Amino acid sequence: MRRPALLGIAAAGLFIAALDAYVVVTLLPSMIADVGLTIDRFEQATPIVTGFLGGYVVAMPLLGAYSDSRGRAPVYAACMLVFAAGSIITATAGLWTFAGLPWLVAGRVLQGLGGGGLVPLSLALAADLYRGDARALALGSVAGLQEAGSVFGPLYGVSLAALAASAGGWRFVFWLNVPLAAICTGALLLALRRGATPMRYAGSSIDWISASLLGVGLGLLVVALYPDDPDHRATGALLVPAGIASVAVLALYGWRQLRRLEPLVPRELLRSRGFTGAAVANVLIGAALMVALVDVPVLGRLVFSLDQLGSGLLLSRFLVGIPVGAVLGGWLAGRLGGRPVAVAGILVSAAAFLQMSTWSSNELSLHAGFLRPADLALAACGLGLGIVIAPLTAAVLALTRGESHGLATSLVVLARTMGMMVGLSALTAFGLYRFHQILGTPVLTDPTLRARVDHLSRLVAAAFLQEYREIFTVAAALCVLAAVVMFATIDQRLRATAIR
Repeated sequence: MRRPALLGIAAAGLFIAALDAYVVVTLLPSMIADVGLTIDRFEQATPIVTGFLGGYVVAMPLLGAYSDSRGRAPVYAACMLVFAAGSIITATAGLWTFAGLPWLVAGRVLQGLGGGGLVPLSLALAADLYRGDARALALGSVAGLQEAGSVFGPLYGVSLAALAASAGGWRFVFWLNVPLAAICTGALLLALRRGATPMRYAGSSIDWISASLLGVGLGLLVVALYPDDPDHRATGALLVPAGIASVAVLALYGWRQLRRLEPLVPRELLRSRGFTGAAVANVLIGAALMVALVDVPVLGRLVFSLDQLGSGLLLSRFLVGIPVGAVLGGWLAGRLGGRPVAVAGILVSAAAFLQMSTWSSNELSLHAGFLRPADLALAACGLGLGIVIAPLTAAVLALTRGESHGLATSLVVLARTMGMMVGLSALTAFGLYRFHQILGTPVLTDPTLRARVDHLSRLVAAAFLQEYREIFTVAAALCVLAAVVMFATIDQRLRATAIR
């Protein structure tokens, strides 16, 4: 029972960090008010989000590779320490004159650094502890718990803040991270001391310069691609300077990768068709995932006339399917092989997106018995996107030795994360363009002002609906393309090779 307990403890810490990735979705208005920002300056709060995402991306190649050389447990403990420190800084924002927005952003960056490191660590630990058919299930279970944290993050934040209104409100959410991080770290170290094998590989080393360049370059790309005012412009204010800096840093990393005898990412891995296919598929899947995360709640508010809670509940149908699919995908991949499971899963999502592209303005009033077709489509879409997580991760791990599991898992997650960021930027640009193109310049000839306002609101809702139908069709095409890539590149012998 030591292996399940050890993996469960590590995954619990990952779950806590995943909660905080999306906890600000519902807490952000209260947070920015306490650091002196008003609602008309809401776009200035963008660094609170990008700071976490940037730290998250920077940490993955650095700490994933570092755990390969120094062991999972000490790096895990360090990540939890950084995460707890970031939580303390975030919780104290606005309490003193110097602790304004930059203080809050610094706390979120530290939380991202700690939380980002836990992702490859936990997945690599699953790969270290399990072999053969059991590995895919272990990877799916860890990924499922991570995705569950993302699902419950917004609800967890607003509920806990409301219950602890007298103990600091939103601040209590971040203060609670400190004892939780201490418990997870202590439990993991205790489990290892009682006989579990420490995950460390003799002779492995890390190229700190290359890892830093890769992490910083990708972090700058996140900042460049994130739209800070999506209602009015498709790109962020830092697109050009951060984009140029990202290209320069990544080019420097590429130059170093080519010159070193032992580069950060093994050359045989980069030459592998399986690794390239998994990376490309993850980018496509990340972009499709962002379509659902962004468009479904907006569609709920602007077309279906739902309030914020109703829009969140509509999205929850999709979100709940992801962790369920992650566990199911791991279980199926261990029995049927990675390729058919991954391809079937993403095709389920493609079919769901196609169904969503036919939605009408009264879609939520339609029922098939006790269920609504919209709910079934959202759940199926999330289920399919969750199913592919474990097979793709296992496919990359099957190509690497144990001393590179941390780096390999970080590259898998990085590809999906960067796909989400590219998808968010492209989605914003395409959405703004198509909305204005579809709406045009309305000519309103209604006799009264009230009638003209009602007419304009109907035209706006119709334009939004048409825009989202097209975006869902694009997402379906991305899923089909990912299926083709996976069918052509994932080794069907995954069950036999994933034993290293």
